[in-house]
Amino acid sequence: MDDGKPTGPKAKWWSRPSAGRATHSEPEATAQVSEPEVTAQVSEPEVTAQVSAPEETELTAVTAELPPVQSPAPSPVPVQGGSPQPLHEPDAYSTPPYGGPGPWAPAPPVQRPMPTPAHGTPVPPAYPGPNGAAADAPAGAGSGGGYAPPPPSGHQPQPRPEDRPQPLNSLWLQYDPWNTPVQPLTHPGAPVRKKNRRGSLLAGAVLLALVAGGIGGGMGAYIERNGGITSVELPQAAKDNGDRAPDSVAGIAASALPSVVTLHVSGSGEQGTGTGFVLDQQGHILTNNHVVDPAGSSGDISITFSGGETAKATLVGKDSGYDLAVVKVTGVSGLKPLPLGNSDSVQVGDPVVAIGAPFDLQNTVTSGIISAKERPITAGGEKGDGSDVSYVDALQTDAPINPGNSGGPLVDTKARVIGINSAIRAADSGAGPEGAQAGSIGLGFAIPINQGKRVAEELINTGKATHPVIGVSLDMKYTGDGARVGVKGKDGTAAVTPGGPGAKAGIKPGDIITKVDGQRVHSGEELIVKIRAHRPGDRLELTLVRGGRERKMSLTLGSADGT
Repeated sequence: MDDGKPTGPKAKWWSRPSAGRATHSEPEATAQVSEPEVTAQVSEPEVTAQVSAPEETELTAVTAELPPVQSPAPSPVPVQGGSPQPLHEPDAYSTPPYGGPGPWAPAPPVQRPMPTPAHGTPVPPAYPGPNGAAADAPAGAGSGGGYAPPPPSGHQPQPRPEDRPQPLNSLWLQYDPWNTPVQPLTHPGAPVRKKNRRGSLLAGAVLLALVAGGIGGGMGAYIERNGGITSVELPQAAKDNGDRAPDSVAGIAASALPSVVTLHVSGSGEQGTGTGFVLDQQGHILTNNHVVDPAGSSGDISITFSGGETAKATLVGKDSGYDLAVVKVTGVSGLKPLPLGNSDSVQVGDPVVAIGAPFDLQNTVTSGIISAKERPITAGGEKGDGSDVSYVDALQTDAPINPGNSGGPLVDTKARVIGINSAIRAADSGAGPEGAQAGSIGLGFAIPINQGKRVAEELINTGKATHPVIGVSLDMKYTGDGARVGVKGKDGTAAVTPGGPGAKAGIKPGDIITKVDGQRVHSGEELIVKIRAHRPGDRLELTLVRGGRERKMSLTLGSADGT
């Protein structure tokens, strides 16, 4: 059966055809060597020449039958059975250089196999060649089916890229098994680049953190500057008309403040600050003696009113025994005198208001109650000779009084003056003038206004005050209960002034006075305070002890000029 193999003489496997050499046929007498049939038909790879030039023709595969080739006589070879043997065993696979074709043959053109579609996939028709024949016709499809000689080794014209037919846009026609796959065959279209998911997540987290940090920082700064995200408006009562009850602290202060003044005193190397209040429209102002005392006889006294106006003042009169003084301003209009109350009507527990300039803080208002009445106190005594000691039958209050309040008014619920703030009890200095620069501990003392009124009238009218006296000298060193009359008076004089109120009443040296008008007396200071609480000419009832026996007598108070 003819299967397309050549039937002519076959080239020997050891023969090497050479161009231009004569061929010699084997002698007939030479024994035939049984060799395996070597098919000289070389199945060349299919070459598809796509030529777009009109002058070129398509190369067709031609199978040619190799003519018998005679090789030169070989060297003598050992003969077995009368026939020559090859120098080596025949190569069943025709491997060069012993098989054919050898390394001298031109290399076949490289061809890439056509893509093979999956089962059931339609295949587009082959691209027709320039002459109408299929461009990919197999090389062995020519007539005769013989050996196709290799193409001539001369220069072959190559088709231009623009003349080459473009393959159909098919996924399978683009497949190249010898190339690195660009994309999966199951995903047509543009190649998809695989992203680094981990890197993307990390970048996104960092970006989110930066954005959150920026937003948080901005919100924190806004909250810090504005006190919150939204503005806060707290509920608040509407503004009222400012009316207060007249007997309230605010009502009392509003009524009394225009009449209260602050004094700044300087002179003879000393200076001080205190408070006073207006007595009349002529410009008389009442204050404490220890407030104006630094000015001396030629010092400077300046008055500052509650509205801030200032004026110069002159001293009218003063009395150290009562610790009171009167100054006067001129050329000031619109003065509002502060009304005077009655200190005899005051009851313990009554509410009071103190107004002054503590530590030069003018128009300061404090409130409290009357803690006690007729509290005998002595203040002053810094000079050492007793000339500056004041004896006061005082009103005690818990309204805070501090240095600078001296001379200020203590008013009742009707804004009437019932006392003149004069002294405080300090924790570190005992009883003494308020000028000791000690703070308030709730023990303040005021001169009753009834006494202050009498002394102020005398100072305004005569420039000096009179003191009520009984005409006796007291033993201030006596430690027993009551006030004992001394044996001798000052500078060796008689203890009982001849012809004085005491002598007329029958008082003798050594008598111990225990009561004044029925009120118990425990010391000489208390007896002086009780007497100073009255006016000269007042009649008093005394109780005394002489020789162990209690006696009662009455007398009329005399008068002595104050200092």
